[in-house]
Amino acid sequence: MDFTKIVAELKAELAQLDNAIAALGGLGVASHPRRGRPPKTKQAAPALGKKRRRMNAAARARIGAAKRAWWAKQKGKAAPKKAASSAKKSGRRPMTPAMKKKLSRLMKARWAQRKKAGEKALHL
Repeated sequence: MDFTKIVAELKAELAQLDNAIAALGGLGVASHPRRGRPPKTKQAAPALGKKRRRMNAAARARIGAAKRAWWAKQKGKAAPKKAASSAKKSGRRPMTPAMKKKLSRLMKARWAQRKKAGEKALHL
């Protein structure tokens, strides 16, 4: 038996199997794309001689305080506008109970007059 021939045939079969596995693996990804945020990848290493700059805690605290102040200012501006528009009243004064009674009597008299006029039209 020629061992080199057997090894060559096994390598050929292994290459075919690798191609088939890669094709099947690619089909699974292409037919069902992953939803949501992509998985985290390892961060690229900084170039040689350059270190990654990091922010110290004091700087982070300063930036956080400034951002909180900014949001408070934004929210503070929006809230009074809504309150001012809803608190705005019309120029009218509220109606007194005596005035409500007077208007009620006048309306009832007007309805009675129209009803009486309507009955006269029917009898003619």
